[in-house]
Amino acid sequence: MRRKRSLAALLALLVSLFGIAGLGRTAHADPARPSATLATGLHIGDGRLLEGNGNDFVMRGVNHAHAWYPGETRSLADIKALGANTVRVVLSDGHRWSKNSPEDVAAIIAQCKANRLICVLEVHDTTGYGEDAAAGSLDQAADYWIGLKSVLTGQENYVLINIGNEPWGNTDPAGWTAPTVAAVQKLRNAGFQHTIMVDAPNWGQDWQNVMRTNARTVYDADSTGNLIFSIHMYSVYDTAQEITDYLNAFVDAELPILIGEFGGPPDQYGDPDENTMMATAQQLKLGYLAWSWSGNTDPILDLATDFDPGRLTDWGKRVFNGPNGIAETSREATVYGGGSGGDTRAPSTPGAPTASAVTATSATLGWPAVTDNVGVTAYDVVRVGGGAETRVATSTGTTATLTGLTAATSYTFAVYARDAAGNRSARSATVDVTTKNGGGPDAGCSVGYRVADEWGNGFQGEIAVRNTGTAAITDWTLAFSFANGQVITNMWGGTPRQTGAAVTVTPASYTATIPARGSVTLGFTADRGATNSVPTAFTLNGGACATG
Repeated sequence: MRRKRSLAALLALLVSLFGIAGLGRTAHADPARPSATLATGLHIGDGRLLEGNGNDFVMRGVNHAHAWYPGETRSLADIKALGANTVRVVLSDGHRWSKNSPEDVAAIIAQCKANRLICVLEVHDTTGYGEDAAAGSLDQAADYWIGLKSVLTGQENYVLINIGNEPWGNTDPAGWTAPTVAAVQKLRNAGFQHTIMVDAPNWGQDWQNVMRTNARTVYDADSTGNLIFSIHMYSVYDTAQEITDYLNAFVDAELPILIGEFGGPPDQYGDPDENTMMATAQQLKLGYLAWSWSGNTDPILDLATDFDPGRLTDWGKRVFNGPNGIAETSREATVYGGGSGGDTRAPSTPGAPTASAVTATSATLGWPAVTDNVGVTAYDVVRVGGGAETRVATSTGTTATLTGLTAATSYTFAVYARDAAGNRSARSATVDVTTKNGGGPDAGCSVGYRVADEWGNGFQGEIAVRNTGTAAITDWTLAFSFANGQVITNMWGGTPRQTGAAVTVTPASYTATIPARGSVTLGFTADRGATNSVPTAFTLNGGACATG
């Protein structure tokens, strides 16, 4: 999870050395350690995560907060339908949040398997130990896993055990190494053969290079060699050099690593370089797991709004459908039949899509269902133009609503069908869509913005959107930008989406129509800094509005 860096932490980051002690390419053979090739499930070989059959497995997936949203179990199917091959599931050992029982964990594993997902199980109570007084220890987390041994034994093909999430804060992070070794050895002494995942200190981001420096020591302490390191990449990793240096250090040392959490949207601490993270992971064939599916206290990190796969945020669209994204690079684990020797038959070709509900910024496409020898899991909608394709939406059904379009613009779309093994159909016939004119000055709009109240680091704002034209405005999208790092925390009358300074608002059901010569009012609360300037420019459906 994203955590605040202190000023001292930032200064230390600038001067920290990226050298790595003990990470050479020298072999560290241990005649007492069993050969990893004898493993019956997911295991490590030559610095790589392998399946039981020896095939390379590269995680492409997301995190899901099961401990806090135990009723959102449908999310696993939705995550799979969008192309993921792995899900990292948040659990609690009872130290800080309600304990997930053995029965609940067994059910989660069963659902992962039913949805053909590899399951990374993690205890979240350890987050920020040593700095956050509410956090539990890795030793307590290890005891929790031991209590689940009957549920986990036999699941080595499908489950990795992430002992504890971000198990050390920024206070004396060098203290991370010994408890990590002890927790790994405690699980091995209890008979666990699973691949174990260990998170870095510094709230997972290892900006002081403690995990990087001590990785060989920790790895060699595991009697099985089935250990993988997890780095969490947020605002500490805001340059390409930081990202590539860190990941290549492990790869060069033949030590297994993945990006166990990462974020892309910027905040007041920095702007993570998610493009380099995803591109480098793809280049080096390393796993990545984006944070997180839905339900974040700060919704800027939600991949889907309200757990709805049909309402991917911009962050979700980037992770699932962007370059080096999940849909493009994920390959299902061969234990489920993916890859060579499994299902290789593609679904039939979808019929031509049709368009409806076309507005200035959105359109809904529909198409006939297709057939497959196993079963269709998703449909991919692509924009076609200039001899290229760009994926714009993924749907588990036969409709998709495309948003963020430009007013008065012509588009060409087509559809592919995809099954669970990743086989993709031939492309459907195309459909041409031309969006309507926007709600700019010709249509007549003006926006009034005011700060209604301020307190401490927060404030309440009000936005009045007026239709000064002669026809009603429907299905509108309002856009503006803050100048001083303000972040909306709650809104009534509309649904906000914020990426950095940029905010877009879509209406609630009761504000969806702005009558001719009428207006709607939006209210919100937000966080602010010392300065709280009023936005100076607003657009409605892509067209500029008057202000005042």
